[in-house]
Amino acid sequence: MPPITTSIFELLKIGPGPSSSHTIGPMKAGFDFMNRIRQLPDDIRLQGDTLEIRLFGSLSATGEGHGTRRAVMSGLLGYLPDTCQPNVLEECSDNDRSFELDINGGTLTYQPNQIIFDAVQHDFPHSNTMIFRYRQGETILCETTYYSVGGGFLRWDGWEETHRGEPVYPYKNMAELKDHLRANSLRLHELILANEKAITGMNEQEINEGLDRLIQVMEKAVELGIQTSGLLPGTIGLQRKAHIMHQRAKKEHFQGPGFIKAINAYALAASEENASGHCVVTAPTCGAAGVIPAIVFMLKRQMGALQNEVREGLLAATAIGFLCKHNASISGAEVGCQGEVGVASAMAAALMAYSRGYRFQVTENAAEIALEHHLGLTCDPVGGYVQIPCIERNAMGAVKAYNAYLIATTLDESYQKVDLDKAIHAMAQTGRDMSKKYKETSLGGLAQSMTEC
Repeated sequence: MPPITTSIFELLKIGPGPSSSHTIGPMKAGFDFMNRIRQLPDDIRLQGDTLEIRLFGSLSATGEGHGTRRAVMSGLLGYLPDTCQPNVLEECSDNDRSFELDINGGTLTYQPNQIIFDAVQHDFPHSNTMIFRYRQGETILCETTYYSVGGGFLRWDGWEETHRGEPVYPYKNMAELKDHLRANSLRLHELILANEKAITGMNEQEINEGLDRLIQVMEKAVELGIQTSGLLPGTIGLQRKAHIMHQRAKKEHFQGPGFIKAINAYALAASEENASGHCVVTAPTCGAAGVIPAIVFMLKRQMGALQNEVREGLLAATAIGFLCKHNASISGAEVGCQGEVGVASAMAAALMAYSRGYRFQVTENAAEIALEHHLGLTCDPVGGYVQIPCIERNAMGAVKAYNAYLIATTLDESYQKVDLDKAIHAMAQTGRDMSKKYKETSLGGLAQSMTEC
């Protein structure tokens, strides 16, 4: 297995919710395919009269509730997740509305309801598969098969890793990462920064500005969420809870139970913004986008953490996310919610410990404890919406992250018997053994129980 070469800003991306696999990835696919059409020779491009788009796997099973049609349509219209307006998906919410797509010298009329929800069970190499075809009658002029592989990452047939620099400190697992830290007398954030500069060519100022923007978007999602009440979109009729929870925490002056209520409120807030299709940070996914912002907000607002402390903590968190993605998965469609909220909780626990000044062993222990106690967590969204149990699950993940931090920083670090590499391996094994109906299809677990009731 090659060393990790993922960029911080590939793992942590800004874009519209409610699901990075179902909105950010498909939006990128729509954008990419329109560029492919525009690059066709004139005599081929202008003959096309039909656009065929088919969604497979969990994209088909839960795409309606996750807003996948709207996301694909937004991409076809030229929007990208990190630069679009926060409410861009709302503009494409009418499935019967006709849009004129620019094909460079002509237009193609298309409606979101023409996007086909195809087979849930299939033989493609990844659950979240999309086939785009541009045709003249039955003749295919251009075709691409895309895979939304979790966290907003997009692959396609023939995809190759873009050329990038080699990491200064190559590692594939936590054991190798710790060897570098010891051998070079480095702190964890310094190693991640050095690798990021080598891999991407960015300088430290550019990286810090990028991290500050991520933190800003996280804080904004929490701020909007705790100020907003009412019903979330969709047929469930779910009430927002963050505003009320925050008001109760404030009455208790964020002390005692009020402190835990505040963490819950912040996680609920960002998750409710995600469920509304507004912009969040994939941390590491949209479905888990409330966990890390809750800890960030709490650190800055209740514990007086400085920006550089949070920034360094976020770098430590990305190291945990890299390891989980590289050696297991962060996709609910592959390993269930243990790979989304479970990984987010592990990252948040590491962020908490590191930003409070603890070194890498305590940071690793905090991450491992949080991940260990999410193992086996299924992904069973009711009605295909990222609402039940997803929103409260983010709150539980944030509280577990805080508790993992408490355990790791209270007990002697030598007491820890399970290391992070073992927990990640267990997550990968559990994900492989997990039935597909518990992997973002809404065919099992709470999703099925709610339907039966």
